[in-house]
Amino acid sequence: MSLRLGQIVDALGGRLEGGDPATVIERIAPLESAREADLSFLNNPRYAAQLAASRAACVIVAPALRALALARGACIVADDPYAYFARATQLWAREHGLGAAPGIHPSAVVHPQAQVDASASIGPLCVVERGAVIGPHTVLKSRVSVGARCRIGARCILHPGVVIGADGFGFAPEGGAWIKIEQLGGVRIGDDVEIGANTCIDRGALDDTVIEDGVKLDNLIQIAHNVHIGHHTAMAGCTAVAGSTRIGAHCTIAGAASIIGHLTIAERTHISTNTVVMRSITEPGGHYTGVFPMDDNAHWEKNAATLRQLYRLRERVKALEQRLQDGSGPRQP
Repeated sequence: MSLRLGQIVDALGGRLEGGDPATVIERIAPLESAREADLSFLNNPRYAAQLAASRAACVIVAPALRALALARGACIVADDPYAYFARATQLWAREHGLGAAPGIHPSAVVHPQAQVDASASIGPLCVVERGAVIGPHTVLKSRVSVGARCRIGARCILHPGVVIGADGFGFAPEGGAWIKIEQLGGVRIGDDVEIGANTCIDRGALDDTVIEDGVKLDNLIQIAHNVHIGHHTAMAGCTAVAGSTRIGAHCTIAGAASIIGHLTIAERTHISTNTVVMRSITEPGGHYTGVFPMDDNAHWEKNAATLRQLYRLRERVKALEQRLQDGSGPRQP
């Protein structure tokens, strides 16, 4: 498999400098392991030393690193090298037929009353239940389950083991036992959503659980019933969101974060890894960190730095108390 540099620039833009458009690219590779026929990229100036040592045929760089890249060899100058690299991987997959082919695998089970667009791809051992809707160019990898009355938009990717539309966790206590609340809602997933392996999105109790356009969910995430996630929010692996929480657009939630139910998270909020969110966040654009208590990130870092000194402070207090008991400390007023 190969592409020429000229093909890449023609398709994606950017400016090729110091290189021949006819140069054959056989692989897209990291700087440190790239070979003479590979295309690589540099997004972070901290790794400039790797650029000088790289054997890549061509490196995608920002304008600020153009001179450094040209001193080594050919480069493609792009305003956002990381986004350019992402589009290069898409071009590579498209040109070499690496995407999923449209159609339904023979081992998949699709209810006659489900709607599957002819351009969608339904992988091995998938289940699509009655009234489910699968949109154009959507890909269900192996063992994906889409429950009854759940809707998936266009160009979505659901990785192996994803479950859409299992019952939400709803039970009413009565006499020391639990009475099941039938989950009568569905799940609505917008366009261009990607959902990682073994992630579960529960159907709503009455209204639908909603995942808006462009949301990206990592592996092993739990989204409970009636959660609403705004467009282009991204969540890393093992995050859990309890029921009826509303998360705004363009949020980023790091791995293993936990968000309790019935909260509102403002748009463009960043939540650090392992943070437990126990109250609503109403101001957009904040950065929050901590297990207990959660706080504004800057305050949390100051408190964490103080906490590291706590043992030494404790020993000083104990020594002072001992001196006071021995009568050798300062006199009391």
